[in-house]
Amino acid sequence: MVSSGAVAAGYTKLQLSRDTIENKQALAAIGQPILMKKYAKKFEKENIVVAQVLVTAANLQKTDETKRVRNTIEKLLQNNVVPIVNENDATATEELVVGDNDQLSAYIAKILQANLLVILSDIDAYYSKDPRVHNDAKALKTVHTIAHNELEKTVTPNNTFATGGIVTKLKAASYLLEHNIDTFLSSGFVLDDVKNFLLSNNQTGGTLFTAKQI
Repeated sequence: MVSSGAVAAGYTKLQLSRDTIENKQALAAIGQPILMKKYAKKFEKENIVVAQVLVTAANLQKTDETKRVRNTIEKLLQNNVVPIVNENDATATEELVVGDNDQLSAYIAKILQANLLVILSDIDAYYSKDPRVHNDAKALKTVHTIAHNELEKTVTPNNTFATGGIVTKLKAASYLLEHNIDTFLSSGFVLDDVKNFLLSNNQTGGTLFTAKQI
């Protein structure tokens, strides 16, 4: 599981401006234990142990380091522990940063040779056009290719603490399409569609990005 929220969690304790990397790193350092405490409490109800796995862009660029990341996550999974992965914002440098959790999750999926990446978001699907602007926008059920110009559009996060928007999700899906790994994009607030897709193999909403012909 790749999760955002460290900076936002830190802001609840110390209201620093996010204009400088030093402030963001300080907020992340404050927020990481807060975030993990919340996850631990939620999973404890199901008798599931969670573990924090912090990575940097450098960890994802060298074969020996990606192998260590994979080995750690696989060992946790083998022991029924849920890894909570996040970028180590507190120590990342501005020149060497993944930048958003959509692409981080894609890199982790590739490292683990996963069958599927599920992105849960305030964006419930990929649309034919921007649904915030066009009333006739249609949710796309299945996407096999993503146009290059779609990947070059301006990133438009929906709230102060977000770093992505639909563009980073498309970049993540496009990266995984190149490696023959599927991505399913769905709402993280209304969970019916993702439950139907994962538990019943029934796609009632959301968008499946896949290189396979269905």
